[in-house]
Amino acid sequence: MPLDPHARAFLDQMQAAGIRQAHEMTVEEARAASLARVRLAGGTPTPVDRVEDRAVPSPDGDVPVRLFAPASDEPLPVLAYFHGGGWIRGSIETHEAACREIANRARLLIVSVEYRLAPEGRFPAAAEDCFAVTRWLAAHAGKWGGDGSRLAVGGDSAGGNLAAVVSQMARDRGGPPIAFQLLVYPVVEANFETPSYRDNAEGYMLTRRDMQYYWDLYAPTDAERANPYAAPLLGDLRRLPPALVINAELDPLASEGAAYAAKLREAGVPVEHTVYPGMIHGFFSGFAAFDQGTAAVAQAADALRAALGAKTPA
Repeated sequence: MPLDPHARAFLDQMQAAGIRQAHEMTVEEARAASLARVRLAGGTPTPVDRVEDRAVPSPDGDVPVRLFAPASDEPLPVLAYFHGGGWIRGSIETHEAACREIANRARLLIVSVEYRLAPEGRFPAAAEDCFAVTRWLAAHAGKWGGDGSRLAVGGDSAGGNLAAVVSQMARDRGGPPIAFQLLVYPVVEANFETPSYRDNAEGYMLTRRDMQYYWDLYAPTDAERANPYAAPLLGDLRRLPPALVINAELDPLASEGAAYAAKLREAGVPVEHTVYPGMIHGFFSGFAAFDQGTAAVAQAADALRAALGAKTPA
């Protein structure tokens, strides 16, 4: 499919604003550019009943989180959400709009996790932070109006990687039980020779060289990249939670997302895989700029609501 007109317009906006590719910037510049890109996406953040900044204890120190919740007289199902950004950038702020929208549409308590970023926190720091928060929520979400027995994990890009990894960690470490995994254009291996890496290497927001830069900062060694907790496609996918895998057609990560969905299915895991035609990486977190981004967020919310038994919004 050709590039979607909304995607073309957004790429033109980025070029006009002088936002460079991640691999052309320092880490600090890339982090600032993440916020600039969010502003370009525009849109008015969806009001939610409750937004709170909290912290979750972990073996490596407190992990900051932000809660988003609609009004409810009953405990809400819980989604631990891990933002994208190549493990080196992105934040609660850059992904707040999507979290607000999903919280309202799916009637969930969303706990957005400010995990440690590379290179200051290299592999496996981010994964361990995300697992610690997920495990804590299973036991203590009731303190925040959540129901830890109805728990999902989700994320986009590097955050999709972390959601897939946390699902494997929870199975391997004896819990907590996770009911569903939302994987939006997830990073699942460090293979830069897939068909989508060749076809979409440049020109569609995320580039092949960007991903090489991210991996070099997060998990630079061959041994780390062979570890399923960095590259979940290499792991045993049996006995994992049901999943929704969302991909953008014109994205270097499209092939590995399809491969992960296929391997989940082969392992007996219920999985739905949707590819949005003509879309580029980032269309989910920046959904306000893309009609298909709005559709993808709605699909994710519907899937979460169905998986977690949440009530349909009035």
